[in-house]
Amino acid sequence: MNDNGPQQNPTISILAPVYNEEPVLPELYRRVRAVMDEQVAEPWELILVDDGSRDDSAGVIAALHAQDPRVKGISFSRNFGFQIAVTAGLDHAQGDAVILTDADLQDPPEVYPRMIAKWREGYDVVYGTRASREGETWFKLFTAKLFYRLIYRITDIDIPLDTGDFRLMDRRVVEAIREMPERNRFLRGMVPWVGFKQTGVTYERHARFAGESKYSSVRQMLPFALDAITGFSYLPLQLATYLGFGLAALSGLAIILVIALRLFGPSDPLLGQATTLVTVLFLGGVQLISLGIIGEYLGRIYDEVKGRPLYLTDRTWGFSEEQRQQIATRRQLR
Repeated sequence: MNDNGPQQNPTISILAPVYNEEPVLPELYRRVRAVMDEQVAEPWELILVDDGSRDDSAGVIAALHAQDPRVKGISFSRNFGFQIAVTAGLDHAQGDAVILTDADLQDPPEVYPRMIAKWREGYDVVYGTRASREGETWFKLFTAKLFYRLIYRITDIDIPLDTGDFRLMDRRVVEAIREMPERNRFLRGMVPWVGFKQTGVTYERHARFAGESKYSSVRQMLPFALDAITGFSYLPLQLATYLGFGLAALSGLAIILVIALRLFGPSDPLLGQATTLVTVLFLGGVQLISLGIIGEYLGRIYDEVKGRPLYLTDRTWGFSEEQRQQIATRRQLR
């Protein structure tokens, strides 16, 4: 079910993906409205993308839209993931600039005016750099710090350290990202890749207003990390090649050593079946790891060539029929 919302010309679009955030959404709207109406005082829209929530997040979005037409909503047919929810929001955003934020209020709306001020100075991307991360476990802090420094080292793009998805993007940056059709998306790498003039603002990242983190375990964070690495680095493939050459050279030296020991050295039990078994198992493990790395890249190629749509919507609130047709046409051209 869709409704034809009023035509608006927002200067700023605030985009927040939503997954099981029912208790947070009213407070998110209240604080966004307070900041945008009282401090920014320019036309704005709040786009909430319900990523197949199991709670009544969609119902809350509908109620907020009925209360304020500047709140617009998209509800997916199922859970497609955070990165795809962001993509859908960027497809629908109409503002001259788009602020991407988490719905859980860890990225405080009170930072928006500082980002907008930097945008007015001529910057195309203004990203939030975390000075601190309140309410997060040592494991999350450690793995996040390790991940950012790893991805910074192995990719050929300049991904700022200690930054998440919280950022403002100018309209031309949004249009550039819309033209990037990949299925396994890593927005934190895609935005630096497009270039343009970028800067950061430092802020204190708050604890969640309510609910639980969606990236609190290795099982949840690992696919995200793999998308980042495989999307912007060939290093794993290169490591497999280097490891193969290294083992081949080591094997050549070992053959010479074994021949020398057989001809001139004493009998050694380590040169028997146990050594052969350990060597075969080790080489077999290396081969399987290398095949696994290749498989990760092949799997992503397979996802691309299938050509399926990035997402399917169940309902929308606040978008005109003309807007929906334009978005549908753009998605077909991807």
